Amino acid sequence: MQLRHFPHRRTTGNSEPAPTGDGAPAYDARIFIVQRIGALAVAAVILLFGLLGFAGGLDFFSTDGEPILGMSSNGLLSTISVLTAVVLVVAALRSPRVASTVMIVVGTLFLLSALANLAALRTSFNVLAFEMENVVFSVVAGLVLLLLGAYGRVSGNLPADSPYARPVPDDVDPPESFPSTPAEFAAERAMREAELAMVNHVATEDQRRRVAAMAEVHSRGDRRRVWMEFDGPSS
Repeated sequence: MQLRHFPHRRTTGNSEPAPTGDGAPAYDARIFIVQRIGALAVAAVILLFGLLGFAGGLDFFSTDGEPILGMSSNGLLSTISVLTAVVLVVAALRSPRVASTVMIVVGTLFLLSALANLAALRTSFNVLAFEMENVVFSVVAGLVLLLLGAYGRVSGNLPADSPYARPVPDDVDPPESFPSTPAEFAAERAMREAELAMVNHVATEDQRRRVAAMAEVHSRGDRRRVWMEFDGPSS
């Protein structure tokens, strides 16, 4: 009887994308385009807001503020706006993972700023000269950045061409193949009996041949198929 060998191979739906000619991983560029456009759009708005604040010569720590683009601003808020815009632009020009991470972080900071400054309205702690319009803008900008940053990334089943798909490490074993037919269940029982017989040195010649053949493969499913080869027609 001739046996067919089943080498141990790793197969997974989350494998690393095939590299392109220049060695960079191939991924669905549409995800990065959406994130990049969103980051640049938000950056453009807050950059304009900050620059207009600088042009107006606003007091740096004024708690009253001056109207800029329908919102209130002072010199400190203008500085923070310009710096935030620069961070978003730099992130948008980097890799998809960097852009997504920065957008999520900045979006979270926008939401936290909205809550903190909402509590500080009409008080001496309103160092950014926030008004309700600023709070609304911070919430909207924060949600936009969070949603776009998580787009194509926050999922339990990422496709292989996603820039956020994690390759399976070489030392992780593939999932076991469990028996599903009466013949496979019978083969599993016979395999256990043969392995116990080998340990107790009472195995038959047929059991020794089968166990020796199974030793050449690693996964349980391949071992079961090798065992069942002995029960098939001779080739």
